[in-house]
Amino acid sequence: MSSFKPSRRNLLQMAAAAPAFALPATGARAKLSAPAAAQPAYHRFTVGDARITIVSDGYLGLSASGLGVETEPSDVTDFLEAHYLSTEQNYAHTNHVIIETGDAKVLIDVGSGTRFLNTAGRLMANMESAGIDPASITHVVITHAHPDHVWGIRDDFDEVILPDAEFIIGADEYAWWTASGRVSQVPESLQQFVVGAVNSLTAEGLEWTMGKDGHEVVPGVRLFATYGHSPGHMSVMVESNGNQLLVLGDSMNHAYISFERPDWLSSFDMEQEQTIKTRLRLLDMAATDRIPVVGYHFPFPGVGHVMRDGSAYRFIPALWRWED
Repeated sequence: MSSFKPSRRNLLQMAAAAPAFALPATGARAKLSAPAAAQPAYHRFTVGDARITIVSDGYLGLSASGLGVETEPSDVTDFLEAHYLSTEQNYAHTNHVIIETGDAKVLIDVGSGTRFLNTAGRLMANMESAGIDPASITHVVITHAHPDHVWGIRDDFDEVILPDAEFIIGADEYAWWTASGRVSQVPESLQQFVVGAVNSLTAEGLEWTMGKDGHEVVPGVRLFATYGHSPGHMSVMVESNGNQLLVLGDSMNHAYISFERPDWLSSFDMEQEQTIKTRLRLLDMAATDRIPVVGYHFPFPGVGHVMRDGSAYRFIPALWRWED
């Protein structure tokens, strides 16, 4: 298993370069203009008796050079152009899942807060727009400790945002980021992410439930080990009345590349060989068992199906239903 190897396309450089990404892409492609008013920031559906709400934390404008980092750049450019995507900017949505089942309200990840990019950090406000009181959240599952998933765990006063909720994380994920001396064991380009993760995971007053593969968060909601993108990454399986939904987190982080070229890696994928193995396992399972999925960085609301397409796969967005 190879480990994360930062390059000129590492995460810090992508974040620092974000303001420059407003430059127009060359060549003709479909591009929608900015909205005149705010877009809807949540979407609801059901899985059996479980009520699911997708709530946006905003978006991340990252460099497209962070896609397919081990691949010939011209091949990545050709792929993006063929899919009507910018070859300069990877415009990534941030889709948080809230699961209401029985008396429980389970939130998956806490977003960026105010500590990452200023285009994100809108989760709490958008939850309230969706009619969900943040104080009503009973459980918070952290899929992994990258900035856009965990840095929002504290408010601007360094206090835990949801102090009454039970916080759950994969035990291996927590152990990796908080290991003694970790910040000095990683390249300089990754040190800020380690510091941010440690500050978030060890916030004062925060108590963790350490989970393993199969850990039951509440009845019908369990952790599903999907290591690779991070050392202890967890996805979440929701089951109710014979229906299922797989919340992917970042185990598949691009709605087209991760499906059609699952062997292409992003700058975010920390354990590269394991990322590919995990991705292929998920794709095969979801396609075989016809399990709908939610991708954190997929086009909002990020819900769809996995379809086999020759030796690869395709993401098929789920059809919205306006009413029963």
